[in-house]
Amino acid sequence: MLTGEGIPIPRFSSPNTSARVQDVTSDSFSSARLTPRDDLKPSSDSSGSTPPTPRDDLKPSSDSSGTARLTPRDDLKPSSAATVSAGTGPGRSPADLLGRLRARNGVDPVTHVERVPARAGEPAPWPGWAPEELRAAFARRGVVAPWRHQAEAATLAYDGQHVVVATGTASGKSLAYQLPALATLLADPRATVLYLAPTKALAADQLRSVAALELEGVRPACYDGDTPRAEREWIRRHSRFVLTNPDMLHHGILPGHAQWSGFLRRLAYVVIDECHTYRGVFGSHVAHVLRRLRRLSGASGRSTSPALAGSRKAPVFVLASATSGDPAAAAGRLTGLPVAAVTEDTSPRGGVTFALWEPPLLPPDSHADQQADLTQVRRSALRETADLLADTVAEGVRTLAFVRSRRGAEVVAANTRRALDEAVPGLGDRVAAYRAGYLREERRELERALLHGDLLGLASTNALELGVDLIGLDAVLICGYPGTRASLWQQAGRAGRSGQEALAVLVARDDPLDTYLVHHPEALFGRPVEATVLDPANPYVLAPQLARAAVEAPLTPADLELFGDGAKEAVDQLVAAGALRQRPTGWYWRHRERPEVDLRGEGGAPVCVVEAATGRLLGTVDGGSSHFLLHPGAVYLHQGVSYVVDSLDLADGCALVHPEEPDWSTHARDVTSLSVVSVRSYVDAGPVGLFLGEVDVTSQVVSYQRRRIASGEVIDTRPLDLPARELRTVAVWFTLSPQSLVAAGVEPADVPGALHAAEHAAIGLLPLTATCDRWDIGGLSTAVHPDTEAPTVFVYDGHPGGAGFAERAYGTAAAWLRATRDAIAECGCEAGCPSCVQSPKCGNGNNPLSKPDAVKVLDVVLANLPDGVPAPRRSGDAGGTPDPRAAAPGDAAVRD
Repeated sequence: MLTGEGIPIPRFSSPNTSARVQDVTSDSFSSARLTPRDDLKPSSDSSGSTPPTPRDDLKPSSDSSGTARLTPRDDLKPSSAATVSAGTGPGRSPADLLGRLRARNGVDPVTHVERVPARAGEPAPWPGWAPEELRAAFARRGVVAPWRHQAEAATLAYDGQHVVVATGTASGKSLAYQLPALATLLADPRATVLYLAPTKALAADQLRSVAALELEGVRPACYDGDTPRAEREWIRRHSRFVLTNPDMLHHGILPGHAQWSGFLRRLAYVVIDECHTYRGVFGSHVAHVLRRLRRLSGASGRSTSPALAGSRKAPVFVLASATSGDPAAAAGRLTGLPVAAVTEDTSPRGGVTFALWEPPLLPPDSHADQQADLTQVRRSALRETADLLADTVAEGVRTLAFVRSRRGAEVVAANTRRALDEAVPGLGDRVAAYRAGYLREERRELERALLHGDLLGLASTNALELGVDLIGLDAVLICGYPGTRASLWQQAGRAGRSGQEALAVLVARDDPLDTYLVHHPEALFGRPVEATVLDPANPYVLAPQLARAAVEAPLTPADLELFGDGAKEAVDQLVAAGALRQRPTGWYWRHRERPEVDLRGEGGAPVCVVEAATGRLLGTVDGGSSHFLLHPGAVYLHQGVSYVVDSLDLADGCALVHPEEPDWSTHARDVTSLSVVSVRSYVDAGPVGLFLGEVDVTSQVVSYQRRRIASGEVIDTRPLDLPARELRTVAVWFTLSPQSLVAAGVEPADVPGALHAAEHAAIGLLPLTATCDRWDIGGLSTAVHPDTEAPTVFVYDGHPGGAGFAERAYGTAAAWLRATRDAIAECGCEAGCPSCVQSPKCGNGNNPLSKPDAVKVLDVVLANLPDGVPAPRRSGDAGGTPDPRAAAPGDAAVRD
């Protein structure tokens, strides 16, 4: 029997296309509509009678003790035009607010409070090369002097050194690249600057920042998919500070480099903002897009820096990153250049009160007989986040709630609005959702409303995690661990950006990793953040990127050195496949059309969501997610309005929907199969084998469940007819001998449940050691796999060619699996729950599972694996690729 956590795999016909792992959680669907909390209902009705047991802390306070209460403020009522000021108000420190939020629960949900102290800043004088005009412009914006790290990074860049500034959130990284770039633009009227942001929101924010300086002749402009075509020609000809994203650079600027030749020839600086986000397959693609940019700009470039006139022929790269492990090495892999790092943060910082919050257990189902333990799950993190957001908004606290999925953000916003409107009619209008897939006009209006204080609460995906200057936010709610410590601190840093005190709350989801973290705060606090993982040598990335480069200009031997390891082999394969033709002057693209390369691994072009009756475009969903979110019958949420999908046309990329308010939610189900292609490395540990290698994964969405919103009861399961998707990727897997399992007390009939439970928990805990999250990876377990002929657990990367996560898991296998074992053993449930071995994305409905036997399985593995990093046996060391069955435990120790 095959069981496991499948991941959505995009359809693709060539190695060009990357896969996107779908972000679908049980929380995203289980609470599409919440019953308004009684404690947020109005405290009296028009007749003066008292409604049933409203919460005292939401009644107007009439005592004289000065005790703060969660009373909706008068200036928040819709009839008032007052603007809410930043800060939590007199006597309302973050600690006070947290205390009142905790008091609303019968059982204290906070497992740990970390106090991050305030820090004074260390200013520095303006560099001597900074022109007076630029200093005055910054002074008008309130910047009277740079912080020391800003001046240090800016001077390195101005002197021609590629540099990455990797400091904390709100440390002023923008000034570090704006200062040298704008100084050069003012000194040389022909110089140009290219700025790259991972999101449109961040680019729009930086455009506002640069435009506000009002520097003559700079002419900053955004050039992205939202830019009207009528404006694009003007930007190409006249803008000297172009803000865009890697997608537009890849799809628009580089293919059209002839039209951009003037801009690229005079390119002085390339700014790469939030470069820590370029990880995995996406980061590997962006690394080669930057090499293609260097190739085209360097070939025709000239010196533009007054400091280096006549000595530099290529632009200087200035990168900004959140605090990360080894930022210089990561920036070097991304750009292919030697990069200096500035890492000491000398900016001032307000104190942060950071709480770890575990939602309470729900009472057991009285109708569940002997399996009551399974029904005693924790309250949904989405429900808890919606309640906390309602409470903070009622307090007048400007709050941003980060939610992992698009649908989850919609659910949190909808239920917060509903709860607030019960307390003060109209107050819910000051809360909204923000996510990818909205139309440009909707996104810009939401950004404006948040910046101007019209909105008090916003539920957002990580689209607002990066760099956007959200001045005046007082609190951040993080609904579920975001996958890395870097993202956690990035999201927490959205509050208190003007130096004020701030509150951050991590609300744990009911899964193994979140449960582990809220009970092991040492895994979050006081530890260095992760290094950024990317692999430009991934052949599934390198070959299609070389093909795109050949379309732009013939490849030369010098270009192969620029693209790095594996480039010559990839070119030879492209020649053998008939894609390139070698001539004395280089390698030429042979076809009329360009090869399609998906940078973000979203599984194809976006699917448009259209209201059938009116033809109105509601938004878009990436191709990789469409099978899960837009299958016929799916419930689709958009700004709190529910729609039901009538049809999905994958060929035309269009889903037709109609508005409907059903009392059920939908949950897509998929099936997955896996076969071993080759073994790269392995460790023979007696009855246990540990492997790293290539695998083929086939996944198909085959049905969906309809569940009652109020109770979660399954109404029915309906079949779907959607195409299968295939993926060749990298996996780590371990095998055990049947004899070792019997000796450990695992009966043969219990082996599938034991392996399945261990697999779920291992996937949930892998982000502790690899820079990934649960949705980047998939897994499969089986009592006897045909390729290993042994009980086996697989964990694989959800991207073609792999993303480096399986390699990281292989290298830290002992630590990873020990944390997995501890998380299962320490969970207080008896038979397994979402906090330990149940998975929100299991294609088998979390059946079978055996928590006690999973601990026994991991005990066997840990007793035999070496404690340190495994010393892998490379397949090439023995003169060939081993058969995966050759290392199956229990067989004779015969090796090639």
